[in-house]
Amino acid sequence: MDIQTSILVIDDQPDNFDVVETLLDGENYQLYYAPSGQQALNRLDSFQPDLILLDVMMPDLDGMEVCRRIKADPQWQAVPIIMVTALTEKEDLARCLATGADDFISKPVNGVELRARVNSMLRIKQQYDSMQVLLKMREDMVNMIVHDLRNPLTTIILGAEILRLAGLSPKQQQGKVDQILLAGQQLQSLIDSLLIMAKLESGKMVLNYTEVDLCALCISVVEDIEAIATQKNLTLIREFPEPGGIVVVDAVIFRRVLDNLLSNAIKFSPFNSQVILRGEYLAAGGAKVQVADSGSGVRQDLRQIIFEKYEIGTMMPEISQIGLGLAFCKMAIEAHSGTITIEDNHPNGSIFTVLFKNK
Repeated sequence: MDIQTSILVIDDQPDNFDVVETLLDGENYQLYYAPSGQQALNRLDSFQPDLILLDVMMPDLDGMEVCRRIKADPQWQAVPIIMVTALTEKEDLARCLATGADDFISKPVNGVELRARVNSMLRIKQQYDSMQVLLKMREDMVNMIVHDLRNPLTTIILGAEILRLAGLSPKQQQGKVDQILLAGQQLQSLIDSLLIMAKLESGKMVLNYTEVDLCALCISVVEDIEAIATQKNLTLIREFPEPGGIVVVDAVIFRRVLDNLLSNAIKFSPFNSQVILRGEYLAAGGAKVQVADSGSGVRQDLRQIIFEKYEIGTMMPEISQIGLGLAFCKMAIEAHSGTITIEDNHPNGSIFTVLFKNK
């Protein structure tokens, strides 16, 4: 259901509101009326319209003072105000704009002009709102990236500090070195994913297609990630095709897709459960790869947005969630002219399926 655009008309003459309502009939706007400037200001405490039509000549608080007060409040500054005025002197119109008004229209109000100015101001407001959403998304993205960078950096720094201590056994030293190496790989993976996504979005990424043995690739991915699965006592089940079959992909990017899907499955699977990596060749060429986990699953209404950047499914405590992994997978697979989908893994968990054809 579409949300109607709301317009607040502030005018001490109800007849003028009726005129505006008639002129804007059929434009799918929701109109509200305030008979005085003070009532309008009081109403704005609980209601923020998309646009304000403000009469200049009103008793008590005139339109210019109302406009000045509205624009002085940061939470209302972005609401466009069109002054409706019988004044015609350029100095008076300049004063209207000086109070913070975004536009003005002269009385008697002309329907064509009113609709044009309202549409123009609403278009600007929509652009402003979209920009605010992007800025908020960027802020959230920066916070998430900083959070995800901080964890492996902390591991590296603490591990290096411990290695400087005397008295560590060779086994303890090797354990710390392994932790530092794993944390460094996590940092490199995150940075590489960000760079590749930027190139894919800009259209500057040229895929380097090569012939790859799907079985060997799956085995390599599992071997590299087994240590992480062991920490949660997870069983990695392998269902690979026979060696020797070929798929034509960008090996580096496709390998990163499998890394992300498998890492994601391990991250959200409970201790002592299992994760399955399946791979099979398609009769028509290409392949299908599936990663199945035993986690909490993904609700039906979230199954599309989790493939968008910085979006996540269900927030899980103690689990780092930057919202980039699945977005990267979707962009990378679509760059291969393939698809990625999600379905339930009964009784618990999710199955991510990647389908693509050979070039």
